[in-house]
Formats: sequence, C-alpha cells, structure tokens
Amino acid sequence: MKKIALHWKILIGMILGIVFGFIMTSIAGGKDFVSDWIKPFGTIFINLLKLIAVPLILASLIKGISDLKDISKIKKMGLRTIIIYVMTTVVAIVIGLSIVNVVAPGNGMPQETIEKIKERYSSSADVTDKLDKAKAQNDAGPLQSLVDIFPSNIFKSFSEAKMLQIIFFALFIGISLLLIPEKKAKPLVRFFDSLNEVIMKMVDLIMLFAPYAVFALLANVIVAFDDTEILLKLVAYSACVIAGLLLMVIFYMILIAIFTKKSPVWFLKQISPAQLLAFSTSSSAATLPVTMERVEEHLGVDKEVSGFVLPVGATINMDGTSLYQAIAAVFIMQVLWPEGLTFTNQLLIVLTALLASIGSAAVPSAGMVMLVIVLETVGFPAELLPIGLALIFAVDRPLDMCRTTVNVTGDATVSMIVAKSLGKLRDPKPKDWDDLYDKVKG
Repeated sequence: MKKIALHWKILIGMILGIVFGFIMTSIAGGKDFVSDWIKPFGTIFINLLKLIAVPLILASLIKGISDLKDISKIKKMGLRTIIIYVMTTVVAIVIGLSIVNVVAPGNGMPQETIEKIKERYSSSADVTDKLDKAKAQNDAGPLQSLVDIFPSNIFKSFSEAKMLQIIFFALFIGISLLLIPEKKAKPLVRFFDSLNEVIMKMVDLIMLFAPYAVFALLANVIVAFDDTEILLKLVAYSACVIAGLLLMVIFYMILIAIFTKKSPVWFLKQISPAQLLAFSTSSSAATLPVTMERVEEHLGVDKEVSGFVLPVGATINMDGTSLYQAIAAVFIMQVLWPEGLTFTNQLLIVLTALLASIGSAAVPSAGMVMLVIVLETVGFPAELLPIGLALIFAVDRPLDMCRTTVNVTGDATVSMIVAKSLGKLRDPKPKDWDDLYDKVKG
C-alpha cells in the first residue's frame, strides 16, 4: 500500500482539528476539554521543534561556512541574501498598500461596530501588552538593533533563541575555522557535520507527530474565537490581507520559475509541510527546523546556503508581516484618522514597515507590536492607538497564521534563488526517518 504523503497527513490533521474545534465550541465544557487535554500535545510539538532549532542552526551554518573554503564567498552570499530579502519586502509592502487603498475596507464602518470593538478589546491585557512592548522598543536607541546582534553570553542567547546572535556566533566560528590550519579545524568540522545529520534525523522523527500536533493546535485556535459577529464585520479587512498574501505567493512562484527554472507547482509541493506547520504554529522560528529539512533535502539547496539564508530569513525577512502592517495601518487610519492618509505618510509606512520587519521577532503576533511603531511614525494620535489595535485584534491570530505561511514561503524562495546564483542548487535527495531502521531494529 502506498504511503500517504506527509503534507496530506498534515492537511487532514488540520481539517479534523478545525471540525473538532467547532464541535467542542457547541458542547458544554468543550473549550475547557480542548484547553486541558488537547492543546498540550500541540505545545509539546512546538517545544520539540524549538529544542532542535538552535543546535541545527549552529551545526548547519558552521559546517556550511567551513565548506566554502573562501571568506569572499561568505560576503557574496550575505550580500545577495540581504538585497533579495529587502526587495521582496518592498514588493510586499507596495502590494499591501495598493490593495488597501483600492478596496478601502475602513471607509464607512458603522460607528456602533467601532464602539463595540472598542468596548470589547481596547482595554484588554493583550492590547496593553502589545503597546508596552512597542514603547520599550521605541525607547531603545537607534542602534540598539545593531548592538543586539553581538552576544555577551552565547549560552544565554541559546536559551532565549536569539537568532541573529546565534548566527553571528556560528559565522564567527566558521570564519575562524577557515583561518586555522585545516588539520586542526577538521575534528570540529566533522563534529558539526555529524551533529547536523543527527538533528536532521530528529526533524524526520518529530514530523511523524506533526499531523496529530496540528490537529491539537488548530482545535485550540478555533475554541479561542469567542465573537463571530465582530469577525464578520472585519471580513473586508481580512479579505484584503489574504488577497495580498496570495499575490505575494504568486510573486514567489514567478521568481522560482524565472531564476531557478523549476516548476512552481513542484516547489509548493515540496515546501508544503513547512507551510502547513507555519500556518498551525504562527511561528517561523518554530517552523525553522522543518523549513531547513525541506529546503535541503527536498528542494536541493546545499546546507551552506540554507544554513545561512533560512535563519537570517526567519529573523529579518517578514514579507507577510510587512504586507499585513501596510494594510492594517491604512485600515486603522481609514476608520479613525482619515486626514492622516497623505502620500508622505504612505511613503513613511513603506520605510517604517521595511525597517520594522527586520527587527520583528519570529514569534506569534509580533507583527502587531511592530504595527504600533509604524502608526506612531506617521503621527497617529496616541490616544487612538488602543482603539486602533482593538479594531484588528479579533482577527489577528488567523491572519497571523496566514502571514507566517507567506514568511516561510519567502524564506524558501530566496534560499533557492541564492543557491542557484552560487551554483549550490542540486538534485534533491530526500531522506526518511526509517532509512537505516532495518539495520538497528534487531
């Protein structure tokens, strides 16, 4: 009997999770049952992915850099990666602004709806938390993002999963290995090569649990929705975001076809498990081990490219988030501050959303924190900020799931383009978790 492909298993788990979640919302005590007995399995899965993310980045990047044998190649790869990431982010923001200005979902929103949303969300702890985090980020100096790249304690960076600091440390080790005699560097290179293989096998094993985990994650998301009326009122805004994200995926497919000469359909099929996990977890950082495994083994990108491009992308390439910020900012201004929608302010949104995406953490709902910074930059009245966040808060989680999927797709797209430009794109060689099982099962 033919095995069911992993992406189909995950998709089935997602659909069953959504159906189960809706059933539980109509049963007395159903929400508590999901929270107590179903959600923990999703949490365990995410914890396992986070567990291997740091050692995978460290091993993959150090091995990849040491294999380059030439420091100038690191500069070339890094420069191309950053330039392409910036270009795709600008395209995402422009797409978002174009859609929201044409559709204008905020125009004509009934005042009673605004009042209900304000009453329901503007003073909530979650909204207040986002405002506090944005204030803390604003209060930091202009070069704080640069300072944050350089760790003072790498073990603390490991424990807090600070990606840019880990990438810097791995690059530092990799470059240093190139600058010492090959004979002395070889044992450490072999260690990280072996560690990388072990971690990749752990990814395969963890993914066996993925269909059940996404069932738990999606069921919990569904029972968390508690105001369908407000969700329906925000359907036009949500449709703008989703349409923009779909256009961004089409843009990626065009890039894949033009620059890598690969079939866009084939690309989507190979990367789909990572996309589905990104949708379920709303975290590109948690999805990173799976993204790296799919890109290396199923898309054929050499690990020296994927080990650098993907961790950097999970930290600074937030195309979906940037597109969302552009649409959300203009939508909020259309509803609450239409006089602020000047051409100059829209240019400021492009610039600020681009810079904010670089500093945006790869965790759920980080985009809303960055949105506050975008709004403050264009002079949005401070007293209206809680109401502005409240306007979109009800639909933030489902849209966060969608934009994280686009973030991960963008990372994979750029890794393929960079690999192709460096001659590091080869024929895929996928591995299964049980390749050597017959030899060890006894």
